[in-house]
Amino acid sequence: MGVLLATVVGLFVAIWTVGATGWGEIVSVAARMGLGGLALVCLYSLGVFAVLGAAWAAAAGEPAARVGVFAWGRLVREAASDLLPFSQIGGIVVSIQTLIALGVPRARANASFLVDLTTEMASQLLFTLFGLALMASILMGDEAAMLRPVILGGTGAMIAFILLAFFGQRALLSLTRKLATRFLPGSAAAMVEIERELGTLYGRHGGVALAFLLNLAAWTMSGALAWLILTLVGVPISFWTALSLESLIFTLRSIAFAIPGGIGVQEAAYALIGPLFGLSPEAALALALAKRARDLALALPTLVVWQAIEARALVRPVTPPAS
Repeated sequence: MGVLLATVVGLFVAIWTVGATGWGEIVSVAARMGLGGLALVCLYSLGVFAVLGAAWAAAAGEPAARVGVFAWGRLVREAASDLLPFSQIGGIVVSIQTLIALGVPRARANASFLVDLTTEMASQLLFTLFGLALMASILMGDEAAMLRPVILGGTGAMIAFILLAFFGQRALLSLTRKLATRFLPGSAAAMVEIERELGTLYGRHGGVALAFLLNLAAWTMSGALAWLILTLVGVPISFWTALSLESLIFTLRSIAFAIPGGIGVQEAAYALIGPLFGLSPEAALALALAKRARDLALALPTLVVWQAIEARALVRPVTPPAS
């Protein structure tokens, strides 16, 4: 019941926070896309989540029939991160608990998240480097020089995160297990099981490679979404320019992972970088607000359904064991 109450309070806080950025502007941009355009953007985004779910399922070594479970977990994760004041970390915890509630073993849910996160970050680095190569051919002279410190710093931070995520997983789990043994003896066995499962999943090289490729496809699809949105609102931009722009935006948002929903970061990034790629300040803001409208259109129903499922689980009668 405490989780349900906290989520309801969080929803009100999130709605107020997003409203502070301007409900009127978000609604105005959504109107420019039209109901059909917004529906198309949402359907396209659901396709991206399907690919992300397939990547997580591949990392977990689960069959294709379970992709929907992992896609739902990924959708809940993004919804919680976008609307609830949890930051990305809170969204991760919620998504793992969602998988466990849907029958994925606890150790596998936790270990597969680590594998999926590593392949997701590695594929984002490749996508960012691809975006930098495109940027070099699109931007010239002073424009590229203005972005160089930001991009180099962001890329360096991403590389550090990837190295830490890959090489530090076992060390972190080992330290956590030792602390659990000392202070929480009951949880030590669970940590050992997660360590064992992590080794098993990394041993499935085909699954890890497939997770990497699917995450790379998801990054590319997410980048192409900017081109689709700008086309719908009547702003001409080349497909490759949109991919390059989005690769830089994603990098900045990844650095600001602790900020719930990237509130303010996304809008500031588009305002700063968009004009360098030929977008007017109005068009850059329209793109940022259109994405915020998409987030609301997907995240609100997702959280309502998720909470309905959680509430039903809380009130479900417990069947007494047979005598």
